[in-house]
Amino acid sequence: MNKGVIYAAISYVCWGLLPIYWKTLHEVPAGQILAHRIVWSLVFVGLVLAVRRHWGWLGGALHRPRVLLTFVLSGLLLGVNWFVYIWGVNAGFIVETSLGYFINPLVNVLLGYLILKEKLRGPQWLALSVALAGVLYLTFSYGAFPWIALTLAFTFGFYGLIRKTAALNSAEGLFLETAVLFLPALGFLLLQEMRGVGALAHSGITTNLLLMGAGVVTSVPLLLFASGARKITMTTLGLLQYIAPTLQFLIGVLIYHEEFGPSRVVGFGLIWLALILYSGEGLLRKRRQHSDAARALS
Repeated sequence: MNKGVIYAAISYVCWGLLPIYWKTLHEVPAGQILAHRIVWSLVFVGLVLAVRRHWGWLGGALHRPRVLLTFVLSGLLLGVNWFVYIWGVNAGFIVETSLGYFINPLVNVLLGYLILKEKLRGPQWLALSVALAGVLYLTFSYGAFPWIALTLAFTFGFYGLIRKTAALNSAEGLFLETAVLFLPALGFLLLQEMRGVGALAHSGITTNLLLMGAGVVTSVPLLLFASGARKITMTTLGLLQYIAPTLQFLIGVLIYHEEFGPSRVVGFGLIWLALILYSGEGLLRKRRQHSDAARALS
């Protein structure tokens, strides 16, 4: 099997299993988990870059205001995304967090149309319309706007849009993004410790190791993904991306027994139908392009 497929698949499986990791830290406030995730991610990625002796890019990046602004914005979006995800998981909304990442590919299409002025094909419009119907159905039938899902989908969508034109690769970019958030995160943690409510000084060794390990579980999947994405087609990557939300959804329903009643079945069903339309159209279009290219060469 293609190594790229293996690396990308492992990264999505890791992301899909993250709810279990955060759930083991449910006694720690989400803000502290986020701050530890930022601090230890910077430490871990810094060690990776140090081992590689790969620091030549940093001087150039620091002297380019546009690059710095790009990563300030992407870092803030990432921080919001991480916080909402951690809070959602530990507040009992794993199923809704999975919805955010099911919706995300369609949000990417919408942002491409609105911001990059990309033209949408008929099936893409249909997929967006069906997904919107699913969100509206969930809102009115379930009696609550799915703000967690939409916040995750749009923050990650805008994050991807910004990183699409970024000048740095994933490890370098994550280092800068966490560096942007590092001082506020470290200051927050020190304040919590001084107030006597910090988790690191008032928890057992297991909790402390899990908090420090947040940097590893954040960075390793991202590095695997970056390595895998370079070796496979966007079509394959587009199909693999559903591994993570599918695992999250199954974990929420089967392990943590979150509610998944009739109204959610219909709402999720509409969104899954939209994804089938979106992915199916992409696969058929790719196949036609290959067929046309083959005929042109024959």
